[in-house]
Amino acid sequence: MPLPRLIVLSLGGTITMTAGGQGGITPTLGAEDLIDAVPAIAAVADIEAHSLYRLPSSTLTLEHVNEAAREIRAAFAEGFDGAVVIQGTDSIEETAFALDLLINDEHPVVVTGAMRGPEAPGADGPANLLGAVIVAGSAAARGLGTLVVLNDEIHAARFVRKTHTALASTFASPDLGPLGLVVERRARFLARVPRGPAFEMEGPPPAVALLKIAMGDDGRLIRAVPTLGFWGLVIEGMGAGHVPADVAPMVGEVANHLPVVLATRTLGGPVFTRTYGYAGSEIDLIGRGLIPAGFLHGPKARLLLAFCLEAGYGRESIDRMFAAYR
Repeated sequence: MPLPRLIVLSLGGTITMTAGGQGGITPTLGAEDLIDAVPAIAAVADIEAHSLYRLPSSTLTLEHVNEAAREIRAAFAEGFDGAVVIQGTDSIEETAFALDLLINDEHPVVVTGAMRGPEAPGADGPANLLGAVIVAGSAAARGLGTLVVLNDEIHAARFVRKTHTALASTFASPDLGPLGLVVERRARFLARVPRGPAFEMEGPPPAVALLKIAMGDDGRLIRAVPTLGFWGLVIEGMGAGHVPADVAPMVGEVANHLPVVLATRTLGGPVFTRTYGYAGSEIDLIGRGLIPAGFLHGPKARLLLAFCLEAGYGRESIDRMFAAYR
């Protein structure tokens, strides 16, 4: 039986970083270097590797991710069975969710990286890359959209979050847990999630602001958003989606001018829609025109809103897109 044919794209990140003369590690290795460093991959899949960028993931933009999406769609049209995207862990959860929105295909797309550079003791990159290749070549991964594979865990793009700055076990899906595990060089799935909406990105998406609400916030940044050229706003509210009472009218005023999405700053759980009724509560804010983000936290809600705005959607259509995540 022939091995699955996979395209592997490298964008950079810690997994590609080696020590330089100026101190610290920087992206130097390419996709082929990473594949060659894991001989076991040759027995798992037939790989075609490309290095699109050598960037830290904090520098990546949606335009970079969209280029990767175009490469993957073209590879699938040529008959590839799956795709792996390698990048830094700082923004893996955002890249994975963006790819989930941009690639409407049954073939598996897997994003992976590493918490330790390849020269560090206990480097986790080789194991993560092997796990990602195993999952991308698995028939069981078809139809699940974009997945994130690190530390032998398989996560859905919509739920996965980076939870720690240092630990190799940093990636978690607080609301669901991993969809599956890589065990004995096999992808074993324990759950499946439905696909969300799909988009095409033609050019740079409209700018969307993301603000986190803290105790005593006076709302001055919220008031400024419409004057700064933003097309939309995502607010990470306190608790189940709340803001100080004095800030609620300001948020409502901004929602009269541009779409405002309400997420939560907490690690897990959805934004509420019908429990609290005081000034600044989720019922109050939704009544002022805010769109609840469901289980999407702020950075992912920002991406979805940006894609909706680029597609020209109005408030009702945007609300329907977010309904898929409630």
